[in-house]
Amino acid sequence: MPLEIPVVWSDRCLLHEPGGELWIGVPIPGDEVPARVERIRDALVDTGAPLVEAREHGDEPLLAVHDRALLDYLASAWERWQAASFLDDPGQDRVVPYIFPHVDLHPRRAPAAASALPGWFAYDTMTPIGPGTWEAVRAAVDVALTAVDLVAEGAPHAYACCRPPGHHACRASFGGSCYLNNAAIAAEALRQAVGGSVAVLDIDAHQCNGTQELFYERADVLVASVHVDPAAGWFPHFLGFEDEHGEGSGEGANLNLPLPPGAGDGEWLAAVRTAADWASRAAALVVSLGVDAAAGDPESPLRVTPSGFRETGRIIGALGRPTVLVQEGGYDLETIGPLVREILLGVAERATKYG
Repeated sequence: MPLEIPVVWSDRCLLHEPGGELWIGVPIPGDEVPARVERIRDALVDTGAPLVEAREHGDEPLLAVHDRALLDYLASAWERWQAASFLDDPGQDRVVPYIFPHVDLHPRRAPAAASALPGWFAYDTMTPIGPGTWEAVRAAVDVALTAVDLVAEGAPHAYACCRPPGHHACRASFGGSCYLNNAAIAAEALRQAVGGSVAVLDIDAHQCNGTQELFYERADVLVASVHVDPAAGWFPHFLGFEDEHGEGSGEGANLNLPLPPGAGDGEWLAAVRTAADWASRAAALVVSLGVDAAAGDPESPLRVTPSGFRETGRIIGALGRPTVLVQEGGYDLETIGPLVREILLGVAERATKYG
């Protein structure tokens, strides 16, 4: 059947070129490349999905989620790096941190040196900044917010075809190939639009540490994540355990469903159903849509099949909630487009049949 879910797009999302990353101190090729969203866009348009150009938005929705200092740094990081002549000496053509102000160092203020400042905001060495990064990051937010606009205007679902991804970005720090948290910004904007609670359902293979951090003490944005068990050594390593339920007014508003390496459709779909049932108390839904749980994806050990992803979409669609789907991970260029298509077709199929 043709796919009628609107696909929001911006060419500016292609401007971020990671240029590789540092893995345990070793330079390796980066896999969060522009071709990811091009493959997704082409697969969806070929299925009949309408393409919608992203609208520009101001900073207010971003500041509802992130600190101004993080936005200011990301907007200026490349220019600072250039001004410090690091492109010539030592010849580093991307902004990368080399010193991190650990809590035991008792840092009281951001460092002044352009070489040390990246480690004040970044928590890893796999999230470099290049000449087009900020424009792409800002465009990704506009794509997500335009999808929110479409749902607020009456569309039952809208899909944000954006990158860089966002669910590892925290209030004042970035990492995990994520700079600003597109899904969290969308969730807060959608909450304000619908006037009720919103659930974020994260189906990326990696736990959404940034989204969890942002809403951990709030009851009006629920966060549920299905992911590889961090206790088995999978990113982000330090969050995503079952006993993390939220704090303060957010107690009970956070749900982690970690899966063992090698889990396939059966375990995956059982966890997705649990997360969806739990999230059904919310008035609206944001889906952090990753497909790196697929068998064959280089970034996780899960074994979800195309039919498993189609059923994932059906589970989401059956909730019957206004839904914004925001692209996160998925790194196999041959399968990323068809797998995202499977999820969206499942959403549309179940929503049409039972909505």
